[in-house]
Amino acid sequence: MKIRTRYAPSPTGKMHVGNLRTALYEFLIAKHEGGDFLFRIEDTDTERYVEGAIDIINHTMKLAGLDYDEGPGKEGGCGPYVQSERVKSGLYLEYAKKLVEKGEAYYCFCTKERLDKLRADSVDEAGNVTAKYDKHCLKLTKEEVEAKLAAGEPYVIRQNNPIEGQTVFSDIIYGDITVENSELDDMILIKSDGYPTYNFANVVDDHLMNITHVVRGNEYLSSAPKYNRLYEAFGWDIPVYIHCPTITDEEHKKLSKRRGDASFEDLMELGFLPEAVVNYVALLGWSPSDNREIFTLDELIEAFDYTRISKSPAVFDIQKLRWMNGEYIKAMDDERYFEYALPVVDKVITKDLDKKKIALLCKTRIETFPDISEKIDFFEELPDYDVAMYTHKKMKTNSENSLQALEDMLPVFEQMEDYSVKAIEEAAMAYVAEKGIKNGQVLWPIRTAVSGKQMTPGGAYEIMEILGKEESLNRIRTGIEKLKGDVNAAK
Repeated sequence: MKIRTRYAPSPTGKMHVGNLRTALYEFLIAKHEGGDFLFRIEDTDTERYVEGAIDIINHTMKLAGLDYDEGPGKEGGCGPYVQSERVKSGLYLEYAKKLVEKGEAYYCFCTKERLDKLRADSVDEAGNVTAKYDKHCLKLTKEEVEAKLAAGEPYVIRQNNPIEGQTVFSDIIYGDITVENSELDDMILIKSDGYPTYNFANVVDDHLMNITHVVRGNEYLSSAPKYNRLYEAFGWDIPVYIHCPTITDEEHKKLSKRRGDASFEDLMELGFLPEAVVNYVALLGWSPSDNREIFTLDELIEAFDYTRISKSPAVFDIQKLRWMNGEYIKAMDDERYFEYALPVVDKVITKDLDKKKIALLCKTRIETFPDISEKIDFFEELPDYDVAMYTHKKMKTNSENSLQALEDMLPVFEQMEDYSVKAIEEAAMAYVAEKGIKNGQVLWPIRTAVSGKQMTPGGAYEIMEILGKEESLNRIRTGIEKLKGDVNAAK
């Protein structure tokens, strides 16, 4: 049988990390086995529907490289792939009525007031609702049901679950799980507005679309027995279940769209690369046999073995993601790197400087693109730095020898016509050789003078070339004045 998986989101907002992992695992399972990956929109929950969410999900899927074989705009014989469009055909109501005929479902005419009282009467001391629906409407005769329908009384259709015995279901990650049927609620299949519930439409569509493997978060484990009873009631094959571990933040709280935790779009805005996020998310609950960490999407397809998904919660570590993103940035070709980096540089640098050179200085020193800003701001304007920066124990520099180095090098730089990195380096190294000092004793003062920063994305030579002769010399003169003041104050 050909492997067929689906990603079936509800359009309720941005696609957060858990959603992305589900989509990614479904995609990898299908592609690893040469199967089909389907995309289906489950928009039957009209109250939670968010305008524009479908476009956001589509955009995210495209950026992540999760190209689907069937779905909206890619007919594969199982459409339409949007549930609200499927509702119009009466499809779900038709299947629900088949279950009613089999005694596996029933009409329920209970009012909101009765259901509210049922819940209120079953709240325990901790505030939890302990009771299930009491099958009140199951005892209605066929004639009573028909009379109520003819009178236009509002109704829902409920699943008729047994109250005795057990239901067993199998999961790839968790193995066989047994549930007492007395714990199963008679969940609603068709709501009073005629729309199917998520749970019912999900099962019907998965069957009609020949889905073989279903990936879900482990919070849906408790729903699996009810899904299985629907499959069995229809006489349909049950798909392979793969329930994934919870994703938590670093405080071990579950990531949640409703809590506003990071979505894919948020991460893009924070300067992360799509391929780095996909790579990182793949490792949230799954690990390859060789403990490798950096994968292209094609390499993930090749390596992905869903039996290696863990039961243990996965921690979303933003620092680990930053490290991984930095590795991807280092490996980028320069032209693509410039596409991401130059807009950041443009916001910081207004002067007529070589912005590509400035951007390249940062390529191996950043983890996200916004990191560039604080590393290059000194090119725009020399900060008012503390003269104490000239003193560096490892470089064996202090105010006095730094002042000497700058005063000696200033006329050398003033006379230079070639102001390339190579020429600046040759001049500095000639001074080092002449004085018999260490490189740092001249380079540290120069870099401090031209940048005003303790850490810079490039060395003294690169910075001076980019700033140009006039600006570099002005900054060295400023450094000399600062040092003179410090040296004189110390006397």
